[in-house]
Amino acid sequence: MTPSVDIQIADDDAAGLKALVAELRAQNAMLIAQNAALLARVAELERQLGLNSSNSSKPPSSDGLKKKPARVSSLRETSGKKPGGQKGHPGKTLRRTETPDATVDHFPPTCDSCGAALSEAMATGHTARQVFDLPEPQPLVVTEHRAHRCQCTACGMQTRAAFPAGVNAPVQYGARIAAFVVYLLHYQLLPEKRLAELMADLFGVKLVTATVAAMSQTCAARFEGFAATVRDHVAAAAVKHLDETGFRIGGKTQWLHIASTILLTFYRISPKRGSLPQNVTGVVVHDHWKPYYTLKGVLHALCNAHHLRELKALVDIEKEDWARKMQRLLRRAWHAANLAREQGKPLPPRLIALFERCYDAVLAEGLAFHDGQPALVRPAGKAKRRGRRPRRVGHNLLLRLSIRKQDVLRFLSNPAVPFTNNLAERDGRMMKLRQKISGGFRSVDAAAEFGIIRSLLSTAKKQGWDILSALAAQPSQLLAQLRTG
Repeated sequence: MTPSVDIQIADDDAAGLKALVAELRAQNAMLIAQNAALLARVAELERQLGLNSSNSSKPPSSDGLKKKPARVSSLRETSGKKPGGQKGHPGKTLRRTETPDATVDHFPPTCDSCGAALSEAMATGHTARQVFDLPEPQPLVVTEHRAHRCQCTACGMQTRAAFPAGVNAPVQYGARIAAFVVYLLHYQLLPEKRLAELMADLFGVKLVTATVAAMSQTCAARFEGFAATVRDHVAAAAVKHLDETGFRIGGKTQWLHIASTILLTFYRISPKRGSLPQNVTGVVVHDHWKPYYTLKGVLHALCNAHHLRELKALVDIEKEDWARKMQRLLRRAWHAANLAREQGKPLPPRLIALFERCYDAVLAEGLAFHDGQPALVRPAGKAKRRGRRPRRVGHNLLLRLSIRKQDVLRFLSNPAVPFTNNLAERDGRMMKLRQKISGGFRSVDAAAEFGIIRSLLSTAKKQGWDILSALAAQPSQLLAQLRTG
């Protein structure tokens, strides 16, 4: 009986060991999967920590106290020239005027040699120096308009003269003051209270915030038609730039849409980011926001400044060699296109074909590199999700550069298409500053006023108009001299 009992015990031990081994294997597989997921998460967090304004779309303000070192590098290739103004550059400096407003004569009182007294009659010549300065603040110029009544000798009827257009109240501020207030409010972005303090300190004009707001509303109402005309011209332009940025209105996030050309700027407020411009034709330059690709009847050009920043992150953080080669290729293509544009000639077709072949070769190298990498592990909690497996950042960029090749390189074949979308980004940059200063707008109407007036101000700057004169002018006068391309 004993041997059979021992055999039974041995069988039980073997079964228990098998179960234990199976359990340990399962735990080991789970730990391996968790470790892979954690390693992937650590790698992603380290990648995010390495991002700054020079290698991503993060704003410079997010760089913190380390922004100085991070901003040293540039997306441009070094030219080999010394920093500063180059030889032959005309430069800008303060120059003498032939018609000074005032002249002050200085005569020496005594002779430096013998000490004898000197007078003005002894002058034999002079050396002049000019000082440019601001005049003393002047009191307001008050113009009284008197509408006289005249009595007709034939019928005895009295007729009163009409006041000029815009003279509507017994006492009011003039168009130049209103223009200056709107300029400070919407271009220099001063808050209303600080603006009122400035006007009182510098000019003795005492305003309340309600008056400042009323001047802004009146200006926006006057130029609403002007902004609509600018919108139509931008939509019909051969090349236009589009961008969008978040805007806080009434405590909620809404969107400021920017459409601009070299000579025109139009701002539009919308509660939805996906609200696209209407009746757009020609070439649209943007940063690969996918809804822009739903626009019908247009060609697309992608912002290569975004691509260079993304490639820089892959070079600095991921150490992917293909990204360095693509950086160099895009920069050289950019340089060649600029040289051809300066000479007023298109790039030779052979050179365009060469750049395209090099582009394809770098893409092939990058795709081969990523095809040889181990597959990424889905983050914990997402392992059972359907759909494609996650891809690395560089792999996603490669696919985008491959699919949108013609849009990335459109600047080579069309001299009117720029290398970047920096024009629209510059037009939107001050909007973010307005939000940082004041935190946003209380109402949609106030935001819409801001968009109309900024459309006028930005367009006036591009047209080379005097800003204050443009704000005080009639919209019809400005439309008559508007250059569209």
